[in-house]
Amino acid sequence: MQTPKKIAIVGSGLVGTLLGIYLKRRGHTVHIYDRSPDIRKINFTGRSINLVLSNRGVKALRDVGLDHEVLSIGIPVEKRAIHTGLNTVNEQFYGKDGEVIYSLSRGLLNKKMVDLAEREGVEFFFEEKVWDVDLATATISIGESERGEWTTHNYDLTFGSDGAFSRIRHRMQRQSMFNYSQEFLEVGYKELHIPANSDGSHKLNKNALHIWPRGNFMLMALANLDGSFTCTLFMPHDGENSFESLQTKEDLVAFFATHFPDTKEVIPNLVEDFFKNPTSYLVTMKCFPWTYSDKVALIGDAAHAIVPFYGHGMNAGFEDISVLEEMMEKYGDDWANLLNDYENSRKPNADAIAELSYRNFMEMSAKTADANFLLQKKIEKWFSDKHPNLWVPLYSRVTFSHQPYAEALAEGDRQNEIMQEVLKIENIHQDWENETVENKILELLKLQ
Repeated sequence: MQTPKKIAIVGSGLVGTLLGIYLKRRGHTVHIYDRSPDIRKINFTGRSINLVLSNRGVKALRDVGLDHEVLSIGIPVEKRAIHTGLNTVNEQFYGKDGEVIYSLSRGLLNKKMVDLAEREGVEFFFEEKVWDVDLATATISIGESERGEWTTHNYDLTFGSDGAFSRIRHRMQRQSMFNYSQEFLEVGYKELHIPANSDGSHKLNKNALHIWPRGNFMLMALANLDGSFTCTLFMPHDGENSFESLQTKEDLVAFFATHFPDTKEVIPNLVEDFFKNPTSYLVTMKCFPWTYSDKVALIGDAAHAIVPFYGHGMNAGFEDISVLEEMMEKYGDDWANLLNDYENSRKPNADAIAELSYRNFMEMSAKTADANFLLQKKIEKWFSDKHPNLWVPLYSRVTFSHQPYAEALAEGDRQNEIMQEVLKIENIHQDWENETVENKILELLKLQ
């Protein structure tokens, strides 16, 4: 066990609450602050993308015995359902038999995590705005406004788990040699809703991630326990086929009739949802260092916010906690070296999943309807089934393994180079399940 410390966590989101559970299990006093009201007491709708939980996140939950409780509020998802046109759907299974990811309502999961953390003895302080932290002492400052009167609270260690626009990171940015960048996508998103059937059943296959890929925009849907689906429309903010171009009911209805005709019967409140719900932004944020001495540390989105197209924002944040736990086991009370190794271990992998997430938007919005891409995925699965020790697809490396993200990215790039050569084989679209293709891949693997 470590010597007990008094620890503050700023941010009561998914990563902050799970981190609180881990620290409490190690005997520390843990206080979690959040400027928002208790999520369990508010109606959480309108600007959310359903979460996807995969192996990395499940491991972090399993290590503290919470995996079964969390998975009980999720829906297993085994494949993509690609809606390429009216009543035309192509299916792509994510992995081998039994390999699934889980669709989870963000609001429902966050409420569950707060309950679980409180059960452990973590104390929450909602509607408390943390404006600053003293890096040398871990003291936090709280007040009603940024320029108003503040009160201070002393801690031995403070974690910033307060999201992409973290106040704790904002304070760290004011020191020398702190590198920071943020990049907004030209694409934003808006939440829509597919209600349940009258008998409570789902209108679409609940065990699939539904995607309507249309080039530089797309619609996506993931199932909820109550029979509904949370839909997310991703589009450019301005220009042709953009949020800016859809200003009237008539424009919106005509746009969906043209590009998503098979959604007419399943999204009955399209107009109401579209004009009621906000258009949200997507940002990638990178920074370093993530820690200051043994006093302050960033974790989750506060350290590495990513776009949601690989479904790994939460999983990467939960894996931060797994790595931090390994360092606590290794270093004990040596928090300076503990936090130093934590940030140096995670930084390359955080950058890698940011790159993978950005690339996956292109895959989901355009390539999933591309004949070459679909063939490539079929060949990869066929070859992987024949030679499982020689070829593990990139998605499986990222989602169904614990291989470091940076290694998975490098191996994925290598595999893609091989497949581009394979796709040049004459008549490959007509005949690919043969020894010529198999031997070509084996030959290219030996050369790399």
